[in-house]
Amino acid sequence: MPGPLAGYRIIDVTQMVSGPMATMLLADQGADVIKIEPPGSGDLTRALGGGPRRMAPIFAIINRNKRSVVLDLKDPKGRAVLEQLVAGADLFIQNFRPGVTDRMGIGEAALRRIKPDLVYVSISGFGESGPYVHKRVYDPVVQALSGLASIQADTTTGRPRMMRLIIPDKVTALTAAQAMTAALLARERTGEGQHVQLAMLDAVIAFLWPEAMARHTFIGPDIGVTRPDTRDLVFETTDGYITVGVVSDAEWAGLVRALEHPEWLDDPRFKTPAGRVKYVDARLALTAQVIKTRSSAEWLARFDAEQVPCAPILSREEVITDPQVAANGLIVESEHPHAGRMRQPRTAARFDRTPAEIRTPAPLLGEHTEAVLAEIGISSERLAELRAAGIVG
Repeated sequence: MPGPLAGYRIIDVTQMVSGPMATMLLADQGADVIKIEPPGSGDLTRALGGGPRRMAPIFAIINRNKRSVVLDLKDPKGRAVLEQLVAGADLFIQNFRPGVTDRMGIGEAALRRIKPDLVYVSISGFGESGPYVHKRVYDPVVQALSGLASIQADTTTGRPRMMRLIIPDKVTALTAAQAMTAALLARERTGEGQHVQLAMLDAVIAFLWPEAMARHTFIGPDIGVTRPDTRDLVFETTDGYITVGVVSDAEWAGLVRALEHPEWLDDPRFKTPAGRVKYVDARLALTAQVIKTRSSAEWLARFDAEQVPCAPILSREEVITDPQVAANGLIVESEHPHAGRMRQPRTAARFDRTPAEIRTPAPLLGEHTEAVLAEIGISSERLAELRAAGIVG
């Protein structure tokens, strides 16, 4: 059964993480994603991590369900082939720095002349104008400028800390995937394409704002009680670590019963949700002191009995075998024809009528060049000429 985006063709010239992960989501949902890669090494993430598998793990995940075509877009003949591909496509996505695609002759205006209803998507680090447009961008740069690193600052020293995940790239990918789907829906309704522009900086600030910028949302002297900077809800037990957190009065009462400290219910600081936010440091310190006295299993059983949100803090190895993860059927194993045995998460969203699925593994560099170019009418003789000239691979 085809996925919800079956029948849509996407030309993807993005590299690294944000663009490829965004198009992976659409590919999982059935779109035909043609990944255009430069001759030689292809997408830079192919080689990250090294090893004998011929592709890095991150590449193998975020480029699944795609077809790879090697094409030299710096050559006019290569651009001519790209234009042929775009003529039969629904969406084109790029993440070059602003101005680069125009200089290459594959900017929005140029490709719209070929395909008037094309959805053209541009992902950038900082946007199309402003003082930072010239800067090269990687994930830590956006973590720094968005405030994310300062939010993660050490509570004792105040030293900013980077997230150990590439959050900005992934948040941008999720935002881009939703925006692309919305633009395709709008095209179905109006018959018109449009230019979708997304800056990583914009995506991350919008993502972190609701709680991280609570103190800066209302303007004026009376901003009310706001949620403080997020604390690490990590509690040490006699044999490990767990997390537990409460918001409602009922959850707070359940926590107090589980911890066997009923006097906390009478403490005026903690009688309301707003008070528990205001005096969060004192509340968490008291909680941590008690949790240190029993094992993780004991506390989790007590909290579950009181319907208090809690969980063990799992290692990466433990996540793979966790019973809830197993019940969800989240982790699937397969045999990659080139990289060998591998595991990965299935598509997170489930469609009961048009299921998303992992259909094909991440491709080798240029694995589908011949098949894709044949689909747009390029003869084997012409392909041989282009290959001999180094324009396709």
